[in-house]
Amino acid sequence: MSLFLCFLLFLVSSVTACDRCVHQTKAAYFSKASALNSGACGYGSLAPGFNRGYLAAGIPTLYKDGAGCGACFQIRCKNKALCSSKGIKVIMTDLNRNNQTDFVLSSRAFMAMANQGGQTEIVAIDIAKVGSSNWSYMSRNYGAVWDSSRVPAGALQFRFVVTAGYDGKWIWAKSVLPADWKPGVVYDSGIQITDIAQEGCSPCDDGTWR
Repeated sequence: MSLFLCFLLFLVSSVTACDRCVHQTKAAYFSKASALNSGACGYGSLAPGFNRGYLAAGIPTLYKDGAGCGACFQIRCKNKALCSSKGIKVIMTDLNRNNQTDFVLSSRAFMAMANQGGQTEIVAIDIAKVGSSNWSYMSRNYGAVWDSSRVPAGALQFRFVVTAGYDGKWIWAKSVLPADWKPGVVYDSGIQITDIAQEGCSPCDDGTWR
């Protein structure tokens, strides 16, 4: 089992009908998606298709020798600046044998706790040399990968177009790429997108946390 990052979380358990209280716990996430296909519950390759991929491995007291397999838990992050107040619902498909954290979430479930919530989208990225107003657009190669054949020399600055349901807006990266930037290296843009998408459809079921 591959662990990556830990957060303090709240959870509401539906495994035990008499326990609806909010508890404080810790969770990490699987750094390798292949781990989801080898869960102790025996779901195998079917597991990633459950619950939109929102899955979790639980410690022995939650796994209960397999009796906890398929149980649902509602989890949210305590940090309101980084996480959505709605939280997520996960299905237990594996046993977590690491005693440093109560849950290990699928990366899809872990990311779903963020403010963006999979609703706002980055639809355009521009690039320019630091200090220049001559912006060049980048093209989406695939997924979250963007590229450009017109990369200027020196330190680079970026700006993004983010949509939140209807209109888009420009967001400038707070950090820049140094002049000696290298392909394949991860650089922090210094921004956290906190916009919540406006929805034109019927209201969602957003039961309150008590």
